[in-house]
Amino acid sequence: MNKVAENNRRIAKNTLFLYLRMILVMAVSLYTSRVILKALGVDDFGLYGVIGGIVALFSILSGSLTSAISRFLTYELGKGNSQRLKQIFSSSVFIQLMISLVVILALAPLGLWFINAKLNVPPDRYVAAYWVFGFSILTFCLHLLSVPYNAAIISHEKMAVFSYISLIEVSFKLLIAYCINLFAQNRLIIYAAMLFGVVLVIQLIYAGYCIRKFPECKLSLAYDRGLLKEIGSFAGWNFIGSAAGVLRNQGNNIILNLFYGTVANAAYSICMQVNNAVNQLADNFMVSVNPQITKYYAQSEIKEMNNLMFRSARMSFFLSWLLASVILLNTEYILNLWLAKIPDHTVIFVQLILWFTITESVSKPLITGMLATGKIKNYQIVVGGLQMLNLPISYVLLKLGAAPQAPLAVSIGVSLACLSARLVMLRGLMPFDSMAFIKKVILRVILVGALSFAVPYFIKLFVGETSGFITFLWESAVCLCWTVAVIYYIGCDNNERRFIRDRIVAAKHKFIK
Repeated sequence: MNKVAENNRRIAKNTLFLYLRMILVMAVSLYTSRVILKALGVDDFGLYGVIGGIVALFSILSGSLTSAISRFLTYELGKGNSQRLKQIFSSSVFIQLMISLVVILALAPLGLWFINAKLNVPPDRYVAAYWVFGFSILTFCLHLLSVPYNAAIISHEKMAVFSYISLIEVSFKLLIAYCINLFAQNRLIIYAAMLFGVVLVIQLIYAGYCIRKFPECKLSLAYDRGLLKEIGSFAGWNFIGSAAGVLRNQGNNIILNLFYGTVANAAYSICMQVNNAVNQLADNFMVSVNPQITKYYAQSEIKEMNNLMFRSARMSFFLSWLLASVILLNTEYILNLWLAKIPDHTVIFVQLILWFTITESVSKPLITGMLATGKIKNYQIVVGGLQMLNLPISYVLLKLGAAPQAPLAVSIGVSLACLSARLVMLRGLMPFDSMAFIKKVILRVILVGALSFAVPYFIKLFVGETSGFITFLWESAVCLCWTVAVIYYIGCDNNERRFIRDRIVAAKHKFIK
């Protein structure tokens, strides 16, 4: 019990650091998005989003390896095997370096062909599109090379490091938002170049920290072929799920460009920024939880692993729902408050992407549990195969004349189907009670969502549309307070309520002293 309590305290502490980081990054992102949209204009802002989407498609190659690296590092930390940790890290850097070279030498020409032959780009913006594409590729390769270092920080559960380095990152991004208006021409190209510079500096800082603090992060020229094969096999099957996720997010952006142009891309880029902000509430929590789930499995503590998966699935939903419910109630007002000009379709895009995020939040611990087992072949064939349906279904609907929000609606439906499949498939990979998960997690979060949304919704119907900032603050405060109360009394069990009370009392005593 002491070990579980200590793990819970570590999760709470790491989550706090990640939330401080999130609040800082979110605040700067919301401000800089407004400034950049105004400085670039709707067309260039949408063009940057769709070009970035093409480059992000290359992460189909790396996404599966990223999950594999994180899983193998965390698993060996749980086992306490320091020699194998060094081998895994050096092999991981070698793999990411090879992928970076493939992206630059082989896939870059394909991207340029797609811009020229298929993409809907205004005639006078092709040169800017080429420059943005080039900087986006270099930025993407930097992110690839940093994956093993970031995975090492997460595996060691040193989440405070992300918060401290984020101070530097957001300072640079604020500087970019200020400087972009100093240029009269080529703002899109300059913006892409400056973002590349920020990423270069930040990734060098992460690498320097890891090399100093973690012995396994000192690179060795030798690599283990057997280990490369093992990681490659794991990543090969995980490729299906990674590819499906990238094709859903970035593929939707591209097909929207084909049917509705850069204005739809601008709306989609904005909705994805809102989605990222809400998603970070659950993701930051899961970054703290994921190493513990994997380490429990490595140590054969399956009961503790399942308990943590159940608890973190509920908490992941609650954290996403807290912010999503406020935005859903006042979507148009918030967008007007945030942006100088709202591109067409943005309101419905934002509302649909939030429902998708809420649906996905419950699955996050299930995915981590699946990866921890290492036995993912059948799982990825079934669940990854379902996710692959997003893009073709969306394309067919748009081809038949569907509204631009159709791809987001498809994503919600496929997400629900994948959740059902995960519950069935995970039961075959490890001792897991799917019916208990439905009762203790899914039914409870549905009840919390319905009760917490009903009261603010009916109050809004009675009061009418939000007419000013004070009314918005009042409605949001009522929504948040009521949602927190419903989560505490209905969403949490006795142990979770006791843990929350203990943390509040401890914080109060520390503050008083």
